[in-house]
Amino acid sequence: MDAPQMKAMTEATRLTREGRLAEATALIQQTLGRPAAPWRMPDAPAAGEETGSIPGRNSDPLPVLPAGRGTPPAPPAGQGTKARRAIPAWLTRRRTFPSRDGETLVRPNRPATPAVKRPAGRFETFSYADAAGTRTYRLYVPSGHTGDPAPLVVMLHGGTQDAATFAAATGMNDLAERQGFLVAYPEQPSSANPGKFWNWFVPGHQRRDAGEPSLIAGITRQVIERYGADASRVYVAGFSAGGAMAAVMATVYPDLYAAAGVHSGLPYAAAGDMASAFAAMKQGSSRPAGSAAPSVPLIVFHGDRDTTVAAANAAGLIGDVLAAASPDGGPGTPPPVVTTGQVPGGHAYTRTRYEDPAREALAECWIIHQGGHTWSGGVAHGSYTDPRGPDASAELIRFFDEHPARSE
Repeated sequence: MDAPQMKAMTEATRLTREGRLAEATALIQQTLGRPAAPWRMPDAPAAGEETGSIPGRNSDPLPVLPAGRGTPPAPPAGQGTKARRAIPAWLTRRRTFPSRDGETLVRPNRPATPAVKRPAGRFETFSYADAAGTRTYRLYVPSGHTGDPAPLVVMLHGGTQDAATFAAATGMNDLAERQGFLVAYPEQPSSANPGKFWNWFVPGHQRRDAGEPSLIAGITRQVIERYGADASRVYVAGFSAGGAMAAVMATVYPDLYAAAGVHSGLPYAAAGDMASAFAAMKQGSSRPAGSAAPSVPLIVFHGDRDTTVAAANAAGLIGDVLAAASPDGGPGTPPPVVTTGQVPGGHAYTRTRYEDPAREALAECWIIHQGGHTWSGGVAHGSYTDPRGPDASAELIRFFDEHPARSE
């Protein structure tokens, strides 16, 4: 980021804090319209080092609860961690998430949860540390959890957000309470990125067992171990910069996550420094599809009027999955199944489902027409939410239910 861009980002932050969101948005969009001077990010940032931020529309985050330390309490005796293997056939098993036919769309939208109503489970703060540094995270444990193996969903927030803000915006804790799964929310501190963006565009944070991926994976494993989560039903999803980092996690840890979800994000390795990050956000990744592709099933959501992260990135994410499914250039997948719909009083959308020769879903892409850089179907007045869209949170869980980990 060159000096004028840095100055503009500082001014946009000030405007946002004063509640002048329209002015801040206009300034950021104007800044994105000019080329950034080349500036290479450090290849392997030290723990806690500031590494720059990717600008986007700011919002007023909810208050952050004081961060606690330590690890979650151990589960009841006898609840250990299951071994995990990734092998080419899908495992057919009983599901914990409510099952739905893959051809049937769920309710396109849910009423916003009243602000005074909160799920009855525990929402606590913990921390995890390794050689890459320390990250706090919030963990939602539904009230009915007894220590029996349950699915785990890891949710990665967007820039300017925190774990509590993201949980409230997506309504994921409410779903977890009703359906009985765990949700972990790793949190990016401003010490690692001034805007609290995950550093998805830095090469040192695009590798297995290094940087932020190692911390997110460590948090995931800590929850699996301490709560006896079902290691065959562990998933990762994120929004914006968190969506881009979810793509990183799906690519470098396919043995840890059974499937992934990316909302308004970018493909893995779409950028290698700040300048290429701006370019990818505006135009999509220039990297050839399949050259660095996730090998787990993927569901993607993107608004076709997103001016912060171009919708071309959704096509790049899907292209990577399809290329990975046929790496030798052999016979392609069957024709995609396209379904259109309309949220009553809200947005129209197109869902495209891509299947392998056995008719198992490799990927889904939801394009929300007239949708912007927001979480589709999120709660009203939430951070980066649009309740007029199809319910991305419910669709994520439905897709994850269809994809337990691959086994022999």
